[in-house]
Amino acid sequence: MLKLKIHTQLLECGTDEAGRGCLAGPVTAAAVILPDDFAHPDLTDSKQLSEKKREELRPIIEEQALAFAVSHVMMEEIDQVNILNASILAMHRSIEKLQLAPQFIAIDGNRFKPFHKIPYECVVKGDSKYLHIAAASILAKTYRDEYLAQLHEEFPVYNWKKNKGYPTAEHREAIKKYGPTPYHRRSFRLLPEQLRLNF
Repeated sequence: MLKLKIHTQLLECGTDEAGRGCLAGPVTAAAVILPDDFAHPDLTDSKQLSEKKREELRPIIEEQALAFAVSHVMMEEIDQVNILNASILAMHRSIEKLQLAPQFIAIDGNRFKPFHKIPYECVVKGDSKYLHIAAASILAKTYRDEYLAQLHEEFPVYNWKKNKGYPTAEHREAIKKYGPTPYHRRSFRLLPEQLRLNF
């Protein structure tokens, strides 16, 4: 069973991102503050859940959270600042949008930058240890998947509805055949070294 939060006496938000390793689309982060009596037997790291289960949990999280927010950082900004900085920026923007100001921030992973002098802690595999980080991971993943499904309608040959912009063999084959789109991250290696792309 996952723990509710790190500091039981503080108003604490969990934050996580989705889409760091993708070749296309935004990196998306969410921040979530859960009530002290929150519990759900199925809530865990979004990567361990089926798409159907994530979609079932999303409205439960949104209805029961004291506050939640989601932010996308788009491809152009990722290319400008790099993916690590873009991931942290997406988390900062999500925390900024929360209707309650947290007293403590719990972050999934091992890298973060201070936000408004609020104390924080990075937790490796935090989405499988704390409920609020797991909730944030589910919101980040479902909102990003939803966005990629919309982009799929514009560029169906890349099958983003299925691969969500990740570097699958099918996705790379489509890049090789059709070239990159405005939604591809130009700073990423879209194809192996031996195959050059002309932007």
